[in-house]
Amino acid sequence: MQFWLGTTFIDAAESVAVARMADDLNYHTLALSDHLAYTEYGSQYPYTDDGVAPWKAETHWPDAWVMIGAMAAVTRRLRFATKVYVAPARDLFTVAKAVSTAAFISDNRVTFGVAAGWCRDEFALTGQPFENRGRRLDEMIPVLRALWEGKPGYAHSGEHYDFPPLNIAPVPTEPIPVYIGGESEAALRRVAAVGDGWIGARAYRPEQLDEVLGRLSRHLAEHGRTLADITVMAAVAAYPSVDLYRRLEDKGVDATQATPWAMPNDSERNLTGLALKQATMERFAAEVIERM
Repeated sequence: MQFWLGTTFIDAAESVAVARMADDLNYHTLALSDHLAYTEYGSQYPYTDDGVAPWKAETHWPDAWVMIGAMAAVTRRLRFATKVYVAPARDLFTVAKAVSTAAFISDNRVTFGVAAGWCRDEFALTGQPFENRGRRLDEMIPVLRALWEGKPGYAHSGEHYDFPPLNIAPVPTEPIPVYIGGESEAALRRVAAVGDGWIGARAYRPEQLDEVLGRLSRHLAEHGRTLADITVMAAVAAYPSVDLYRRLEDKGVDATQATPWAMPNDSERNLTGLALKQATMERFAAEVIERM
């Protein structure tokens, strides 16, 4: 089982120190989320009952690829993933160059977690069309993979992207894994067709996860694939334990996300900031990671 560390909502000033801790404590991947700006969203947030996004104007959303560059410089083995990056809210080459550079300077420690996105407001900010975001992402993914190979003279002519022979540099020395986020039918079809992995969209109750994995399995079967052919990353809404994660493994889950400071024990409740994060990360590592 891979243990990803979720860093959404933390103070960006703590991120580099948290990455050092995660590296030392054998967390597998540090996950970063993606939002461009805060506004009074006209879009409905899809993962709350009232459609209201659960963050405020002062919540930090650092640029994922800039932050990965900083964290990669102070770590040795820790991987980094976007969970998830809304690629079609950007132009193709901005995405290609940022991800390629982060993968290069981290020595191939980047996973590209990507989704079509839900927030029409952010697409308006960048001037990218919202309505065809899924179709553009479907075309974007294989083009990005080709660009990251770094071969000179790659050209593309498609429905949404058209460019003459070119190449970008630097590029990583290994393929960048592409994990698709989301639980809609479109997202699950995308995983089955082009994904190296799937990233769950929320913290799931057991019955919710079973339902989504069932739908994902059916889409994979249409492409001659199974859950064993991809990496399945799913967070669960349950108190962490070795038994819990072993049950997840039995379901075909390969990776899960932990945010230890969200569930401090009695001795940790008076701690704040980095002291809280270090104490809870160390406890989770000792009680779970080291015993798996």
